[in-house]
Amino acid sequence: MKLFASLTSPYARKIRIILAEKGLPFELVVDSPWEVNTRIPSVNPLGKVPALLTNGGEVFFDSPVIAGYLETLNVSPHLLPREPIEAVRVRQIEALADGITDAAVAMVLESRRPEAKRSDDEIAHQTGKIGRALDELERRATGRHWLHGDGLSIGDIATGAALAYLDLRHPDYDWRAAHPALAALAARLFARPSFIDTKPPVG
Repeated sequence: MKLFASLTSPYARKIRIILAEKGLPFELVVDSPWEVNTRIPSVNPLGKVPALLTNGGEVFFDSPVIAGYLETLNVSPHLLPREPIEAVRVRQIEALADGITDAAVAMVLESRRPEAKRSDDEIAHQTGKIGRALDELERRATGRHWLHGDGLSIGDIATGAALAYLDLRHPDYDWRAAHPALAALAARLFARPSFIDTKPPVG
């Protein structure tokens, strides 16, 4: 398998963590959609990372789809419950976490616009999304070791990737103070080799 990814993409990091947790071999093709000579549009018509090229020559994108595909390979640990409704519940957690990431990325892009075109209202709008999603994840994390069930899931991995991205791109956003259960979960996740080995470069 080949994974086309940027080293700073939180969505790609989520998939890299899943691959590491499952011990699945793959070739990492480092590329960014923002580079002049990027190859990403030829792999994913949406021009986004990550994109996964399977051994059979099929391409899957984006990260929730890739995560779902990797579960079909039936490689332990299983990161989605076998019971369909429980799997949907884990995917809901993943959607919450990915929503935090979406909003955090939107804030980065908005902040990079020329000052005259920058919208404080848009940044506030995205910040509101992050706050509400963090509150919901905190509710789900309170009193639990994992966000769902008795083991690591895609929901936990997506949440860890989102929280790490907040630390990377929005270090002044103190999400830990009001979310102690999430802070404890993040500390456990960030200590795992899969998270340590995929830590993005600073800058």
